[in-house]
Amino acid sequence: IDIQYEGSKEFEASIAIRVEGGDAPDIADLPQPGLLNTLVQTGKVIDLTSVINQDWLKKNYNQSWLDMSMMTNPDGKKIMAGIWARVNGKSLVWYPKKAFDEAGYKIPTTWDEMMALTQQIADDGDTAWCLGIESGAATGWPMTDWVEEVMLRTTSLENYDKWVTGELKFDSPEVRKAMDYITAIWFNDSYVYGGRAAIATTAFGDAPKPMFDNPPKCWLHKQGNFITTFFPEDKVAGVDYDFFYFPPIDPAYGKPVLVAGDIYAMFRDAPEVRAVMQFFSTGASLEGWVKAGGAIAPYKDASLDWYTNTVDRGVAEIIQNASSVRFDGSDLMPSAVGAGSFWKSMTSYVTGSIDLDTALKEIDATWPTK
Repeated sequence: IDIQYEGSKEFEASIAIRVEGGDAPDIADLPQPGLLNTLVQTGKVIDLTSVINQDWLKKNYNQSWLDMSMMTNPDGKKIMAGIWARVNGKSLVWYPKKAFDEAGYKIPTTWDEMMALTQQIADDGDTAWCLGIESGAATGWPMTDWVEEVMLRTTSLENYDKWVTGELKFDSPEVRKAMDYITAIWFNDSYVYGGRAAIATTAFGDAPKPMFDNPPKCWLHKQGNFITTFFPEDKVAGVDYDFFYFPPIDPAYGKPVLVAGDIYAMFRDAPEVRAVMQFFSTGASLEGWVKAGGAIAPYKDASLDWYTNTVDRGVAEIIQNASSVRFDGSDLMPSAVGAGSFWKSMTSYVTGSIDLDTALKEIDATWPTK
């Protein structure tokens, strides 16, 4: 089968125009499910339920991936709108391994252990957490990841899904509970490098850098696997730094992982297109990229031995061992919220210019009315 690849710098706009105009590609690789959901509303996305062997998909993916590919078409029918390919894990806490081990600190496996470690570091005269949410026009986004992570650990997947679609309000007991867990760390000046006041003015890429001071000025930094590109170039994974899984809170909700990733959708039903989509549901489709580095596979038939660097392998292992996975919530919300009020109101709450009641009500007020 001859595959012609076409990339686009204005991908989001051009794919929407092409699908609407009946000039869709056979297959599109979409960087987020929110965009796919919009395309599903055109009625042009093919339901993969009868295209790809469902028993195979159940065998090769964590059920959560399949749940996240189900979307409602204009007729109100649930369809399998895509298959997941290259993914990233966000539920990671980075630490300066050499100094951490020398200090005798232990990797926490529960939230309570992480809080105890945070207090232990404070008792030793240091601040545990490196936090920074400044990101130009996108300031605030790292905090939205924390809210999503804690929501997954303190309430049901059903509630998380309702929250990202606006059925569960921000001004709800579930979101308030999550905020309590976060602010117990964020708003305690003995836990945060520079204190609460520095969080909104510290660039997200600069936030982890004091970990590498000698001795470290902060010891823990929660961020996705991309953050290593901001680490000092002479630092080596597994030697100077390492990471652990952002720990569970309530055992009832298992070990969820917050993810981002690419999802393939199909627009033309033909044998050769079906064959390529079937291939995209296998580890073999990503093996070369995994071995080259920079790709993490959601597939169960992707071997951990394929990963050539410790970071990718470690993240892949966390994703494979997850009890559930859910996509970044703010990316699923309407952009007025997920790339607007959620960022802004959280930032204002962190700086102390508004209280929690105001922040949550402000976000709810910006949710687009149907």
